[in-house]
Amino acid sequence: MSTADFATLGAGLGLRREMLSDYELLVGAVDFLEVAPENWMRVGGPLGAQFRRFTQDIPFVCHGLSLSIGGPNPLDVSFVRDVAAFLKRHNVILYSEHLSYCSDDGHLYDLMPLPFTEEAVKYVATRVQQVQDILGQTLVLENVSYYAQVTPEMTELEFLLAVLDEAGCDLLLDVNNVYVNSVNHGYDPKAFIAHMPTERIRYLHIAGHYDEAPDLLVDTHGSPVKEDVWSLLDWTYEQHGVIPTLLERDFNLPTTQTLIEEMQKIREIQAKHGVTTGCVESNYGSA
Repeated sequence: MSTADFATLGAGLGLRREMLSDYELLVGAVDFLEVAPENWMRVGGPLGAQFRRFTQDIPFVCHGLSLSIGGPNPLDVSFVRDVAAFLKRHNVILYSEHLSYCSDDGHLYDLMPLPFTEEAVKYVATRVQQVQDILGQTLVLENVSYYAQVTPEMTELEFLLAVLDEAGCDLLLDVNNVYVNSVNHGYDPKAFIAHMPTERIRYLHIAGHYDEAPDLLVDTHGSPVKEDVWSLLDWTYEQHGVIPTLLERDFNLPTTQTLIEEMQKIREIQAKHGVTTGCVESNYGSA
């Protein structure tokens, strides 16, 4: 399957180790799966064999955790080469990362916001191009949730669009992050999404969040998706067409069957827009 074929896929889930025993359930239910390469690159033995079974039969995307594309330290070239080898070994469709940074003389274990400045745009773009040269493919960046602005010279929207344009990379549009940021920072989420370049959107994320206060939402990935976010996903399809969409759940994991049932809501909304999706052929990757 080529990268371009990803446009035909409908609804996906993030694969967690707790789900490895649910191969038969997942192979018949999901269109694609997502993993963080950091969690699997050095896994061997029985766990590695189980993981390989999944990647042989189901399309995969990777969503990284530690590239730190906006970080102050030099890019970890060795790590990027390891990621490139992992993508090739498992026939991974694409590699996405967060438009943020997560390291400064060591990992910070959080996604830190970048300053919305022209200097940051050029800095990130240079690093993105370096990553793309090593990978031999386009990097996909995700808009992130953030709770404080760092010396902004432009809006979040202007910054994101400038990075996409300067770097020549693609976009993982996280609908929940747009909603969370719109409440926390007081902007119109529909206007934000309407300005996204359709041709750059490779896939979507949708997830649950926590209502800390009426004007403070926390992006937790630890609960079901809220109705306002489902509605924003529906509206996103109206604006950009039906795009492959992944349900994220990182904490308070329910059963795999429960996640699949929630994921079906994605397909219901896609069908409303005239696109009926189903699981991929089980011989994916065998050619």
